[in-house]
Amino acid sequence: MNKTIRSSTLTRKRLIEAASQVFASLGVQGATTREIARVAGVNEVTLFRHFVSKEQLLGAVIENASALQTQALAHPEAWTQDLKIDLKQYAHLYNTMLEAQEDLIRTFIGEAKRHPEAAKQVIQKAANPLGEKLVAYLQSSQRRGTVRADLDPFPAVDMFKGMLLAGMLCRSAKFNQGSYSCEEYIETCVDIFVRGISATPLSVFKTDVSYEPNKTVHANSSNSE
Repeated sequence: MNKTIRSSTLTRKRLIEAASQVFASLGVQGATTREIARVAGVNEVTLFRHFVSKEQLLGAVIENASALQTQALAHPEAWTQDLKIDLKQYAHLYNTMLEAQEDLIRTFIGEAKRHPEAAKQVIQKAANPLGEKLVAYLQSSQRRGTVRADLDPFPAVDMFKGMLLAGMLCRSAKFNQGSYSCEEYIETCVDIFVRGISATPLSVFKTDVSYEPNKTVHANSSNSE
């Protein structure tokens, strides 16, 4: 009995991994259950024993892609209640998922307008849990008074995830020309986001640099007459 369960689990895992490869290379519309079964090394009948449709398999692929990150944030002890620390942790987890699934993400973005409605709903539902973890955290922070009460956490979370996604896409395309590291980008995103949502102003680094239009900038010195 245990051997049969293990075999079924391994087959399901192979199907999800194969589907991820096929969806990434052929897209949602181009992928077929026959091709996914071929890549997984099973027949199509076996595939349908585990997944009743291509859409259900698509949902499993997306859920699997973010499973480790979602699990890491599933317990209260995962959060320190320090906005900067917690959001940096979330950003690193989210970025790890983005980098691991870059090919799949690029394919989804490229054909997003052509996705059948059923596929769109599956993608949205499967991708929701990771964002919902952060929404719930921000709502809890609002109740504690550390996040602005007037903030709508849903678009705020979308914006934060969007910054991280844009950073991954730009880095992989070499758009930043190596002018800053991944870590520097993540820290900057977190810093900007935290300053925007915090209920109390954060300290700002002050520099002894003055600026006047049409005049040279002087740092740490005064003009002599």
